[in-house]
This record gives sequence, C-alpha cells and structure tokens, in this order.
Amino acid sequence: MTEPSIAKDAVLVTSEPIPEGTPVIKGYEWNNGINYSALLESFLNTGFQATNFGLAVNEINKMLDCREKPLDEKDIDVYEEDEFIKRKSNCTIFLGYTSNMASSGMRETIRFLVEKNMVDCIVSTAGGIEEDLIKCLAPTYLGSFELKGKELREKGINRIGNLLVPNDNYCKFENWIMPILNEMLHDQKEKQILWTPSKIIQHLGERINDTSSIYYWAAKNKIPVFSPALTDGSLGDMMYFHSHRNPGLVIDILSDLKRLNSIAVKAINSGMIILGGGLIKHHVCNANLMRNGADFSVYINTSSEFDGSDSGARPDEAISWGKIRKDSNPVKIYAEANLVFPLIVAETFAKRVFSS
Repeated sequence: MTEPSIAKDAVLVTSEPIPEGTPVIKGYEWNNGINYSALLESFLNTGFQATNFGLAVNEINKMLDCREKPLDEKDIDVYEEDEFIKRKSNCTIFLGYTSNMASSGMRETIRFLVEKNMVDCIVSTAGGIEEDLIKCLAPTYLGSFELKGKELREKGINRIGNLLVPNDNYCKFENWIMPILNEMLHDQKEKQILWTPSKIIQHLGERINDTSSIYYWAAKNKIPVFSPALTDGSLGDMMYFHSHRNPGLVIDILSDLKRLNSIAVKAINSGMIILGGGLIKHHVCNANLMRNGADFSVYINTSSEFDGSDSGARPDEAISWGKIRKDSNPVKIYAEANLVFPLIVAETFAKRVFSS
C-alpha cells in the first residue's frame, strides 16, 4: 500500500537553498568546560531571545568602538554656555532606566558604568533617583512576590515586586533632604539660582557623598542626569511637604528639555540603551529625534507592542518617527533587564574596562 500522494506532497515540500553564509543554529559545547564568556558568545547563534542578546552585545560594542575613536580637536566644543555638556567622544551614549532598576541590584551595574565614565547622559524617573539615594541611608531587603499587601501595610513595609522597603527608610530620607530643600530655596531667593531637575540631581549627588551612589559618580564625572517627572515619587512627596512648611521652591523643566535635546543635536553619533519603557524610553528617543535618530539602539523590556503603547513599541516604530536612523540595526530583547543587562555589561563595557 502506497502513502497518499496529497500527504506526501504536503509533508515533503522541496526546499529552496538557504542563502550561503546564513548562520547555523548551534548552542554552547559543554564538553569544552565552563567558559562564561564563550557561553555568552554562543547566544548569538542559539536562537530566540538568546540571539537578540547576542545582537545587543554586538550593537553596544559598535557604540563603544565608535565612542573610542579619537575626537578631532575641532569637535570638542562647549555649547549652551554649560561645561556640563562638553562633547566627550565620537558617540554620545544615552542610558535610560526606570525606577525599579535603582531599587534592585541593577543599581550596582549602573553605578559601575557611571563610575567608569562609560555613558554620557542618563534619563530616569523620580524613583530611579531617590531609590539610589535612600539606599545610602538604609538598605532594601529581599522578600517575595507573594507577600500580602494588607499585612505589609500594617507593618509599615512597602513592596516593590519581591523587594521590601521599610517605611522608616523614607523617614530617614525626609530627615536628610528637608534641610537641603531649605538651602535650595534660600539659594533661589538670594542667589537667583533657577533649579532644574538635572541641577537638583547633581546637587543631591554631591551632598550624598557616598561612593555606592550612582549620582555621586554622575556629579563627580559631570554626567548629566535628567528626570522630567521628578515629582512623581518620594522626592515629590518631600517637595509637597516642603511646600507647606517653607513654600516658594520652583523647578524649571523646560531648561532641562533644551539641555537634553542639545546634547542629542550636538552628538557626532549617538547610542541609546533603554532599560524599561514609559517616560524614560520616550524621553531618550524624542531627544534623538532632534538629530534625525540615534545611530545605535538597544531596548530591553518585557512589554509587547499590541496595546499601542510606547513602552512595548519595537525599534522599527521609532524608525517611522525618526527617533532611530533608517540605516541602523537596532535591537530589542524581550526580557527582564535584571536577568540580562549585567551579562551584556560583562561582554561589552566591563571587558573594555578590565582589558585596558
């Protein structure tokens, strides 16, 4: 009895040749022993999100290769009358991250990049600022996603995913920051200082005087940090209380917008590394729109594009807006950033730091 011809034709369709040079899927060869760098390099040809990981490593290494090219003397300029925006390299690297990155142990990875002067401009949320500073005053603890909110509330403990932050941490933050807000208001009135979010963050980084802090190193290395929604967090709570006790402090966000966009416009080349979505993702991308798009881009988030939000939008959507250049090769990794970004740093920034 012969097999049905219709089934045979359906199952055994003749293949067209795969184009020459197409990579072959192959994972790590464990018989060669444990070599973590070789394991991570093997991700590129492993498939699925492992391949996106490998592509992201390549894209960031392209940023760094571009950044390390000698800068022509004519290209070193200061603009907007602000030495904080002095062009440093051939590729200006923008790092954007949401507040949970500072709440988690990702803080130490970000601090390493800032300490080693490996990025040029940061955009984060209010939580991304305050959580770093609060950790200088008191620790965050490991808990569980399953802990009951009602019980935690009764104990004065706040939950961020599976992280626990005692409410006392915010009380310590209030005690630390209120005198600083008083001084800032005094300087506004007596010295005509117009405070912007980036100036406030710089000032707080200088005042925290703690080498474990991201913003200590940002201030020390003159890396500008932007947070257009600076009031959306504990910092905002403190400013709210302060406005009742000692009213009059003004924060100018428009000057920061001009400053951020100017950094992008004046960049010879630009790269974006964005951990998470929402405001920080769009703020970095929109700044790069002003220069007709970033040259290099890596997104890491868990959001999908199907609700039309910017958080889940793929890089190709940003190309349609002019936020990423048409001839670039942007990468998105669908993954939780704490899981993959430290490994990416190991294969990119850290290799250059420790091999020099």
